[in-house]
Amino acid sequence: MGRVIDVPTTRREFLALGALAVGAGLGLAACASATPQASSGPVLSGEYNGPPIQIEYWNGFTGGDGPAMRQLVADFNQSQDLITVRMNVVQWAQYYQRVVAAVHAGKGPDVGAMHVEQLATQASRQTISPIDDILDELGVSAEQYPAQVWERGIFEGHRYGVPLDVHSLASYANTDLVTQGGGNPTPATRQDLESSLRALMSAGVETPFWVPNRWPAHLIFLSLLWQFGGEPYSEDGSRATFDSDAGVAALSWLTGLISSGISPKNVAPDSQYTAFKGGQGAYTWDGIWQINDLKSTAPDLPWTMSALPTIGDTPAVWANSHHLVLFKSRAPDENRILASKAFLRYLIDNSETWSGSGLIPARADARKTPEFLKSPQAVLEPAVPTMHFLPPVPALGEVQAQTLEIALADAILGRQKPDAALHAAASQATQLMQANLDKFGVRA
Repeated sequence: MGRVIDVPTTRREFLALGALAVGAGLGLAACASATPQASSGPVLSGEYNGPPIQIEYWNGFTGGDGPAMRQLVADFNQSQDLITVRMNVVQWAQYYQRVVAAVHAGKGPDVGAMHVEQLATQASRQTISPIDDILDELGVSAEQYPAQVWERGIFEGHRYGVPLDVHSLASYANTDLVTQGGGNPTPATRQDLESSLRALMSAGVETPFWVPNRWPAHLIFLSLLWQFGGEPYSEDGSRATFDSDAGVAALSWLTGLISSGISPKNVAPDSQYTAFKGGQGAYTWDGIWQINDLKSTAPDLPWTMSALPTIGDTPAVWANSHHLVLFKSRAPDENRILASKAFLRYLIDNSETWSGSGLIPARADARKTPEFLKSPQAVLEPAVPTMHFLPPVPALGEVQAQTLEIALADAILGRQKPDAALHAAASQATQLMQANLDKFGVRA
């Protein structure tokens, strides 16, 4: 039978860090030298029946989602005798840099997983293959997926990924602390949350909601921006729009939590989550990827999870998605292509097993299975239509890290007013986005 080889790590997953590392690969030309691989190759009809072969699968599932993916790969390897999947797991912060270098050196993997917001960048760098014409072979169609995440897998008219999951922010509550203080553990509206926060403070909970100055502050801000009716960037990638009235309202609400004493000042990145695990915060907004971490590292913490309350006018929440991709090769091999398709099809057909990752399977039928319905994140399934994704713009993650994230920190730390911080950052971001359109050969 096949075997799984992975690289274990001890640090939990930071899902958005991969965008920061791509800048290290900017020396690679946007139109790189790897020979474009026809996405179709030979047609996979039925099961793979070629010679025994090993294929390479790379991903960044180093956190609580790692065991679920290891299980999926092991199950595939044990389900047949001809294909061995060798899995290489790399921290997301290094993954995108390493995979670009490997592909262009002719030593890249066959199959991979990557964040949907990375697809445009990787397609522009000639790292991944379009897969428009193999969807039927994989048993995939648009009707099986949420429209917003399916559409984000398309860049310049071609599909580059198949959604494996969606993962969003959620509202976590310390149920003992909240109920004892007279609050609502699952607030649905601004009024619900703010009245609960006031009740908790009156009951002696000094700082019931912590606002971090960086991670995941930008994910919280984007959720609020969409709730107030704004968009962070133009769809064509030509300008930043997060300094709109909606953006100012979103950031002003966040900074207001600090000025009113609801949140401590100077909360370091991610320390709001550490505080919550230690019983200090009554609420925290963080990703659903924390589910397995809470189970394993804070087993005695009483908590519940719900969709983000609607602070603005419309329910909305930042989300991301892992997409399955095929990498390009300088020397395409028909058997490797067939084996890669067979493995992709298996991951898609068995994506209900991915519920064990703490994430939400993207495929609709997987979200109806007992494996998903008994998972903690199943309570968020009704919120899937409210999930928002960044537009498919090359190197947008780098731009955001250099502009919006810094502006949020300046406002949250009291260095600048929200409107001034956002306006300056949006101007800088627009300049960088315009330069990227030229760099990657994309025109608005």
